[in-house]
Amino acid sequence: MFLTARAVAAVFLASSVAFAQGTDAKAGAADDYHTNSKFIAAVKEAKDLERQKQAGFAADAYRKANKIAGGQCVECVAGVYKMQMMQGSYKDAIATAAEMGAMGTTPLVKSVAGYDRGRALVAKAGEKARPEQLEEALAEFQQAVAIYPQNVAAMYEVGVVQARLGRMEEARKEFQLCLSNMKPGDAAWLRMKHFADDPELSTHKMAPPFEVTAMDGTRFNLDAMGGRVVLIDFWATWCGPCNRELPHMKKIAKEFANDPLVIISVSWDDDEAKWKEFVAKNEMTWVQYRDRDHALGNAFGIDAIPHYFTIDSDGVLTAEMLGEDADVEGKLKKLIAKARAAKVQGAAVQGAVSVGAGN
Repeated sequence: MFLTARAVAAVFLASSVAFAQGTDAKAGAADDYHTNSKFIAAVKEAKDLERQKQAGFAADAYRKANKIAGGQCVECVAGVYKMQMMQGSYKDAIATAAEMGAMGTTPLVKSVAGYDRGRALVAKAGEKARPEQLEEALAEFQQAVAIYPQNVAAMYEVGVVQARLGRMEEARKEFQLCLSNMKPGDAAWLRMKHFADDPELSTHKMAPPFEVTAMDGTRFNLDAMGGRVVLIDFWATWCGPCNRELPHMKKIAKEFANDPLVIISVSWDDDEAKWKEFVAKNEMTWVQYRDRDHALGNAFGIDAIPHYFTIDSDGVLTAEMLGEDADVEGKLKKLIAKARAAKVQGAAVQGAVSVGAGN
């Protein structure tokens, strides 16, 4: 599936973290349920089912845990919301987020609940949302920021919705405000800088921002690839189809060696030594990273390999391909041609500016 710009928000403020940080006073008053063996078992069952991607059953288990807690477990209701969003049950998620807000007694919990309700409203509206639907979501995000000004995720969504409504200057101000609340070292800082410079970019489908340490010790930040096309290749040494695709990947690396293209292969191998040996033996000379806990794969929403993503020179996620015989090369040629044209155009504009300044 394509990833929307909402993936960026997850980097700033995950709901589960927010709820953990803002322990609700009501839940604290009934802390005895946390030691209840039935409650512990229900929560464990819910998390196990969530890991197995059985969202419907996981939601039921979270509801069971909340019932055992006397209807006071905000984290359980947050779990139900997460599963509903995973299933695409956005109408139910809107109601669940409102329930979270009613349960919460701290500003942080209420703010995150409002942010979550806004997310569900945006998701329900879809890509062809009507202005009034976006305005309703915008009001939720703005209220979330008003309640808890440090909620950068909600602040970010205000910018995105303003951009979708065509209010680019308002969007720019929000993204600049986000920047002022972030550290330059944050993985998403460069992404936010790009949005502040060009708010229209935020309306496109973007890959989640990430920064990882490659096999050779270098740092790879997706948003530092400005002007270059990026190919992300999820694979593993134990994956037969991946191995059959390797000659094709080597051909791509060689064919586009002098072009504005960066390839990063993301391995799901558990055995680091075996992975390194395989890479060296097969002369995989491009950027290599081992996603040992599948965190990056989860961020991209994938559960099967080989899996490819192409990202254009503006950072927009342009294609997702699964399995063997994907036309990766054809898509890269078009994107690289576009990147070259943009570079030539940029140089021409810069030259004209220099000439004008000299007169």
